[in-house]
Amino acid sequence: MDKKFLIAWSVMFVAWMVGSFLVHGLIMGSEYTALPDLFRSEADSQRYFPLMILAHVFIAGAFTWIYVRGKEDKPWLSQGLRFGFVIVLFSVVPTYTIYFAVQPMPGSMVVKQILFDGMLVILLGTTVAFLYRNNVPA
Repeated sequence: MDKKFLIAWSVMFVAWMVGSFLVHGLIMGSEYTALPDLFRSEADSQRYFPLMILAHVFIAGAFTWIYVRGKEDKPWLSQGLRFGFVIVLFSVVPTYTIYFAVQPMPGSMVVKQILFDGMLVILLGTTVAFLYRNNVPA
């Protein structure tokens, strides 16, 4: 791990936390509170916030590491978009599909989770690619 990696990991952590707050706190928050049997209340969730931080530390580090290991000498923007899209297919889509299969969640909520989290992850993919861009034009 070099300094550039640690900086990228930190940037990805902050970006993911902010993005997740926007998606799940602001955009989807009212839909979650409407299902108190499936989701924790705001007050109860705060007790577990350190776990949320820890999870984002791990996911930001792994996301950055995977990108760096697979980075090619090609335009950064297309690599970032492709990487984000693959991670959406690998993680976001299956996760929310599985949640839907085992929890009585409204289908419209799952579609929104996949779309909003998918857009976030694609944006994060382009962010990490930007941080590791080289001299090949975007």
